[in-house]
Amino acid sequence: MANERLRAAISAKGETIQSVAERVEVDPKSVERWITLDRTPHRRHRWATASFLGVDEVYLWPAVEKQAETASASELVTYYPHRGAVPAALWASLIENATHHVEILVYAGLFLFDGHPDLPDELADKAKAGAQVRILLGDPDSAMIRQRGEEEGIGDDLAARARITRRYLQPATVMPGVELRLHETILYNSIYRFDDDVLVNPHVLGAPAGQNPVLHFRYLPGARTFRHYMRSFDYAWERGRPA
Repeated sequence: MANERLRAAISAKGETIQSVAERVEVDPKSVERWITLDRTPHRRHRWATASFLGVDEVYLWPAVEKQAETASASELVTYYPHRGAVPAALWASLIENATHHVEILVYAGLFLFDGHPDLPDELADKAKAGAQVRILLGDPDSAMIRQRGEEEGIGDDLAARARITRRYLQPATVMPGVELRLHETILYNSIYRFDDDVLVNPHVLGAPAGQNPVLHFRYLPGARTFRHYMRSFDYAWERGRPA
């Protein structure tokens, strides 16, 4: 049977077998066999094709669902019962070793900048070397910040923290490649991405972020958890506004 899902996804994207092959770096005949003979490509090619077409690889190749589930479970490096349990050395290592992506989604994230006073300079240096740096801070004047401050029992202090973090970051934003946006999103998680590692800090109603668990994931090709959280980041990024 032919893979009609793949054929339809290519058509819906306005692409062709040739353009998919060029993007994924395979022979066009391979893509044609994926469709007409329902061949399942190698994991790297599956992920690249699904990413290019903007669909989940399990939708295109349902047979790999079990494999994807196993890989996704393997992405979890470790679990910390609260943010303070994350070793300071891990934060330092992730920051230092990131070369391609640093992406942070928080309301304030002041602890990170207080604990690493040179972080703005490091971010500027990384951007100068070609890294993409994207920071999303909560808009201190937004209703969401006020609501979250009340829920955490700290009132206007959360907005004040967001303003301080923004002030810390301001010198770094003059460097092309360091982008800072403000958001008004209800955050279910704070996200800290450093290349292929992401720390996810779930928000628990009535508790400050620092008291809540942290999950450490590392990207694996074919898995979905890392990509799932980064799609959430992109969703918030597109709705943010320049600081």
